[in-house]
Amino acid sequence: MKKDHLSIKTIVAIGIGAAVYVVLAKFVSIPTPIPNTSIQTAYAFLALMAVVYGPVVGGLVGLIGHALNDAISYGSVWWSWVLVSMFVGFAIGFLVKSINVEDGEFQKKEIIRFNISQIIAQVIGWFILAPVLDILIYAEPANKVLTQGIVAGLANIVTVAVIGTLLISGYAKTRSKSDSLSKD
Repeated sequence: MKKDHLSIKTIVAIGIGAAVYVVLAKFVSIPTPIPNTSIQTAYAFLALMAVVYGPVVGGLVGLIGHALNDAISYGSVWWSWVLVSMFVGFAIGFLVKSINVEDGEFQKKEIIRFNISQIIAQVIGWFILAPVLDILIYAEPANKVLTQGIVAGLANIVTVAVIGTLLISGYAKTRSKSDSLSKD
């Protein structure tokens, strides 16, 4: 399914992916004691989309889904975090592009690789990019945005490690292995 061009299937995946991201972000999130920071199940779904469809779809689902959720929920878009969601979706898709879940492969080796990749993407995105962009774009206080970024990043790492791994594993089990059929 990972293509270098935007096919109709890819465009539909982006649209449906962004819509599901919005629903999950709006209705299936858990508030934390840190202001404007919650545990988001949407990132587990974003990881699934990135693994199945690749970095472009992952990035666009993160960008469009997060921007729409912000606009609907808050009336304005917090672009620094939207860009980080785009980065996380793209980075996960890029880092795991050799994992072929379409052939039903998502065993221990792939699960470890997926989780190392998503941790790298989340750490760069939430521990570094989000606070830096918040400071540069919105002149937010460094201690506030560092705390928010770390809490969001840790929550997303755990959410993707647990729910994302389960989603991708379940998806892989619905795919047939390329060598599973034999000729009689």
